[in-house]
Amino acid sequence: MSDVRRSGFKERTRVATARQRLLETDRIERTERIPLSAADGRVVADPIDAARDVPHYARAAMDGWAVRAEDTFGASDRSPSVLRPADSVGPDAAVRVHTGSELPAGADAVVKVEDVETVNDDLEVFDAVAGGENVAPVGEDVEAGQRLYDPGDQLRPSDLGLLKATGVDVVEAVAEPEVAVVPTGEELVQADPAPGEVIETNRFTVSRLAERWGADVTRRNIVTDDFEALRAAVERDLTRDVVVTTGGSSVGERDLIPEVVEELGEVFVHGVALKPGHPVALGRVNGVTVVMLPGYPVAAIVNAVQFLRPLIKHLGRMPAHPLPTREATLTRKIRSEPGVKTFARVKLERVSQGDQNGSSGEGNGPRDESDDGLEATPTRASGAGVLSSVALADGWVVVPEPREGIPAGETVAVENWEYHE
Repeated sequence: MSDVRRSGFKERTRVATARQRLLETDRIERTERIPLSAADGRVVADPIDAARDVPHYARAAMDGWAVRAEDTFGASDRSPSVLRPADSVGPDAAVRVHTGSELPAGADAVVKVEDVETVNDDLEVFDAVAGGENVAPVGEDVEAGQRLYDPGDQLRPSDLGLLKATGVDVVEAVAEPEVAVVPTGEELVQADPAPGEVIETNRFTVSRLAERWGADVTRRNIVTDDFEALRAAVERDLTRDVVVTTGGSSVGERDLIPEVVEELGEVFVHGVALKPGHPVALGRVNGVTVVMLPGYPVAAIVNAVQFLRPLIKHLGRMPAHPLPTREATLTRKIRSEPGVKTFARVKLERVSQGDQNGSSGEGNGPRDESDDGLEATPTRASGAGVLSSVALADGWVVVPEPREGIPAGETVAVENWEYHE
């Protein structure tokens, strides 16, 4: 039996320290060629240059008449230039064009339709135009060969549209981190639980989150609390970049996975100063990172956000943007232990300023919701195993280690941990 299992957690690593140790691993060097249809959110591996000009032809930027600019010199309201409508542009001849139309040969400008009046069979132009006026030249948007994206850029839908317009149909992208999710526990079942059995949810939740964060996920079947079975499960997935286990990460008799990883490689963190879910463990086997999440669903989610998300971003060379937050007024005190980072789940409710000031605002005309404020109320059920406390919450408030709770009435930042990236 390991020292940790005999003595419990004597020390808990701070979250920032644990994350720093976790990210001390090489990023993925694998790349793959993928079509634009699959490139949303992917990270560019090689420089991408435009394959053609946009636009690739000179085009009218306004509805009007394509002309030779010199034929309009001196035109004014009092002394319009007189041109004739024609099928081709020539001396004193104009061709009708629409926005986006190809500029006819011989034309170098477009007179806006509102600056032209038809009189009998002639066109009277009341405003002179200069060469190139109201014309989008070749390459005005993008020039062929122009550098569009550098390695490390993450593609968005608007980027895919630009690439398509410039003739790029395939990109070289950083390969997605490969993550295997392995649920463990002899009490777990997939359906129809008997007394003492528990429906397994962590594999479904954690794998979906990992996919949102940019991973290629393999979902494994439940592995029972048996040392050799757990060892075989870890060894099977050492071809992946990350192995994630759920359950069996604490210090009880059936919490075997840290010992398995320690025998195969190393466990460099076991026990973190956060709540809920301090029995998380982090290790490596043959260069593959193993994230050992607690079995309680809320604890698994909290730790996945704190450790698995930044690990996936790091490996895949993706930017790890902070999760979005909203400010709200806390309605009830949040209790926390000093030295422990606490994640308190809250419900948000929009409250009008009139309500906050003791007035309903009736009879004062339409209410402007932009003046409303948010109130954050901690969920009544807050245990690490109460899945509804996150599923039915609107976010969580992070209480930093030095604080001993947050009093009611304080303005807090509510973090949207489930933000779809």
